[in-house]
Amino acid sequence: LGLRIRKGFVPGRAGNRLISADYSQIELRILAHLSQDEALQEAFRKDLDIHRDTASRVFGVAPDDVTPDMRRQAKAVNFGVVYGISAFGLARNTGVSNAEAARFIDDYFAQYPGVKRWIDDTIEEAKERGYVTTLLNRRRYVPELAGSDRNARNAAVQVAINTPVQGSAADINKIAMLCLDADLANSGAQLVLQVHDELLVECPEEMAKDIANRMRTIMESAIDLSIPLKVDVGIGNNWAEIH
Repeated sequence: LGLRIRKGFVPGRAGNRLISADYSQIELRILAHLSQDEALQEAFRKDLDIHRDTASRVFGVAPDDVTPDMRRQAKAVNFGVVYGISAFGLARNTGVSNAEAARFIDDYFAQYPGVKRWIDDTIEEAKERGYVTTLLNRRRYVPELAGSDRNARNAAVQVAINTPVQGSAADINKIAMLCLDADLANSGAQLVLQVHDELLVECPEEMAKDIANRMRTIMESAIDLSIPLKVDVGIGNNWAEIH
């Protein structure tokens, strides 16, 4: 259904093309930067398949021996960590038992101790200050961390972990949009849509390749992190064609 919806997004003028530029795994890259975890940073610096690399480390097998199911579980926990996932949540998402999910999360943190340390430190700081911040110092207040309602506290823990990551991704996207808008001024190309970590630009066909390269450069340099940002770019006659 998503592809059918995207197919309805077409250039406004004949002869124009759409260009999509999408940040690749920006939240995990931000997590690697915030946590300064050596293994996570190394994977991104080497441009590895992060989910395969995680599965290889956690299951103790060579990358070539990682099965699709192993990679699926690793992907679930990689993204789940950003949302403060519990063993119950991971079990529900992957179909394994609660005990297996708990063991997988423990093994994950054993392989990425910097991530665990960052999570613990972030929660403690949030309890002391009453808020967490993004990379650009936007605040999210979490007073529920000091409350007596256990469910509210658990939810606040998830917010405290997620906000510095997802909020910083939003920061970076907004910086990229501002820089891109300024760069495209009077060029004949225009920014027409932003969805999550993806920007969509319309321009004449003869400019498309040049604009695509400019989009990648601008988005990848929107902010300096300790690991590189990566942007995937595509050109098409409609949004679905690009994907």
